[in-house]
This record gives sequence, structure tokens and C-alpha cells, in this order.
Amino acid sequence: MRKLLKVTARPDYQLEVVFDDGLSGVIALKDRLFGPMFEPLRDPAFFERVEIDAFGALLWPNGADLDPDALYKNLTADRTRGSVERVL
Repeated sequence: MRKLLKVTARPDYQLEVVFDDGLSGVIALKDRLFGPMFEPLRDPAFFERVEIDAFGALLWPNGADLDPDALYKNLTADRTRGSVERVL
């Protein structure tokens, strides 16, 4: 399992991430913030409060989280296609 080492919230609901093996990229979430758990993230100030938990997953104060393995898989798949930005 890969761990996230760094996350930076960017404008337009994007996250710049860096993994423990050096893989990095941008995850675009603008069109994925729906449902009761992710609805609060539509507030840009709340979205920016993203952190990395002890297990290397992305986490927000309301308990919303993103699996680092899924993010890693999407970013590596995009690398093989020549893209560094991924929409989940």
C-alpha cells in the first residue's frame, strides 16, 4: 500500500499529491463532490482543510476520506497515457 506524503489544495477543487515513492500529480474533484459525506467539501475553505492521516489517506474534518491506493492507481494509469492530471 502506498502512502501519501503531501497534499496541497489547489483552486477549482483540485488536490496536488505526492506519494512515498515520489509519484505526484493533480486530482480534480470538482465534479465528484456529491452525497452527504462530500457535500461539505463544496465550500472552498472547508476543502482546503484536507490532511493526511496516520495511514497515508486524505482526510477532511467531517470524516470524508479518499483511498490512497485508488488515487495512486489512477495517477499511474494516467502516466502511461501521458497525462498528469486525473479526474476521479
